[in-house]
Amino acid sequence: MLTSRTILLAGFCSQLLCLGIARFAYTPLLALMQAEGLDPRWGGFLASINYAGYVTGALIAISLSNWRYKWRCYRFGLILAVISTFGMAVSHSLPALALWRFIAGLSAAASMLLASGLIMQHLRQRGLKPELGLHFAGLGLGIVLVAFCSELMSQYNLASPSQWLLFAALAFFLLVPAWLGLPVVEVAPGEKISVNAEPLPRAFYPLFLLMYFCAGYGYVVSITFLVAIASTSASLQQVGHWAFLLLGLAAAPSAIWWDQIARRLGYLPSLRLAAFINAVAIVLPVMVPGAAAFVISAMLFGASFIGCVSLVLTVAGRLMPEKPARLMAILTLCYGSAQIIAPSISALLASAAGNYESSLVVAALMMVTAVVLLSRLVAMFDAAHWLRRH
Repeated sequence: MLTSRTILLAGFCSQLLCLGIARFAYTPLLALMQAEGLDPRWGGFLASINYAGYVTGALIAISLSNWRYKWRCYRFGLILAVISTFGMAVSHSLPALALWRFIAGLSAAASMLLASGLIMQHLRQRGLKPELGLHFAGLGLGIVLVAFCSELMSQYNLASPSQWLLFAALAFFLLVPAWLGLPVVEVAPGEKISVNAEPLPRAFYPLFLLMYFCAGYGYVVSITFLVAIASTSASLQQVGHWAFLLLGLAAAPSAIWWDQIARRLGYLPSLRLAAFINAVAIVLPVMVPGAAAFVISAMLFGASFIGCVSLVLTVAGRLMPEKPARLMAILTLCYGSAQIIAPSISALLASAAGNYESSLVVAALMMVTAVVLLSRLVAMFDAAHWLRRH
């Protein structure tokens, strides 16, 4: 019988595979692919296609109610992660690359949503708290893995197809524990929560969704173009991959950190703090040129972006405890829509200006908008609670 530790390790490996390699290996390899002839505008387009795949996969995952179907789709997502990574190694035409990036996005949803749900159910069945710290640590360490491997392979002057091929071999290796360690949920318990949703003004939810759209825009610009941004500056060319690695190191434990902060400050104030740090991280390279500021920016970004996602999903569960999937589905659509739009806009701005400064400024302004919206949301939430107490 598989232990809870084995199940969590399977989720960890699925994050390394589906997020670290299939989804985020594109970030350190983008600059090399552009140096080999990929038009910068197409670089942004491929990123948008990837996030379109993620949104599609997320909506499919949320629509599934049968646990055996979820488990089968999870395993299918693991296979897609390996195939899409291999496809990037052997394809050269834009349509083929777009297809593989879309499929990689589908696989990311399998790990982020399906694996998370399966793990939580297994932990509940074993009488354990449904905590996913180890599972989501795989996202940050997946970024570390691809950054380190890409930097190592660049020392041997390997072309991007060769690097994608080696990543595909590593993906196949990770497939085994991710496949074997997470069994099907035999019983679909689905505990009914008797807590009523918080009584909030109707305007709260549209503002909450708009805030998350802004956060999605800010997130995707930095996570997609970090290494490419470094490649456009002579003083940063040597630190791009290492900054991406440090971003992953900062991201790995951040979900746990933000949960602890939220216990003291509250979830919405903590989310506002995470969004503010994220905005500072995005604009810092523009305000303070140089390698040191760029590295600090990457670490601040890594420490804050997962916090934004985990806190938003936690708030969604608390606002609609009986049917959280409905709100999470809409939130995923808003966040994902921004991720589809932003890379193409950023690539066009970068192509026109010859650098990514304007793209970063727009992304930072979107995060500032999210902070302002969160301030309003905190005030509305506090007022609703005051009315409930009195």
